[in-house]
Amino acid sequence: MAYSIYDASIPVMTRALTNLSKILDKAVAQAKTEDKPLSTLLEAQLAPDMRAFPFQIQSASDAAKGCAARLANIAAPAMPDTETTFPELKQRLQKTIDFLNSVKPEQLAGAEDREVVVKFPQGEMKFTGRDYLGGFALPNLFFHVTTAYALLRHKGITIGKSDFLGGA
Repeated sequence: MAYSIYDASIPVMTRALTNLSKILDKAVAQAKTEDKPLSTLLEAQLAPDMRAFPFQIQSASDAAKGCAARLANIAAPAMPDTETTFPELKQRLQKTIDFLNSVKPEQLAGAEDREVVVKFPQGEMKFTGRDYLGGFALPNLFFHVTTAYALLRHKGITIGKSDFLGGA
């Protein structure tokens, strides 16, 4: 069987969000062990003009669910960006993973050649599904997953590359 756009998207995004969820568990456990307030992690940002940690999780979620929905030509579940605690952020990740797992390979059949339109307040971008996945959606997802990882590392959480990549 040929490697499909489904194979290049849904399992990759599911794994990234699953690993991110496990990283959140490690961060909470370490913070509790060290009596470090979770607020220092939640408020973390690398630059003054950067949005804080919860935004990175919300954006990773949005990137993954938006990608799956656009490629499958279905509606993404609405998730208002209201999470302010680690349990809420973990729940958001799980809801996103559950949505990704609900998307079946046949829903993405032909998506590599289908037009995908991403709308922004300032305009829109048009892609083929293939170009959208490889040139926009996955880089956007990994930007936010990496930023979340970097924020936790910056705050002293002991995580490493194997946490980011997860088990084989």
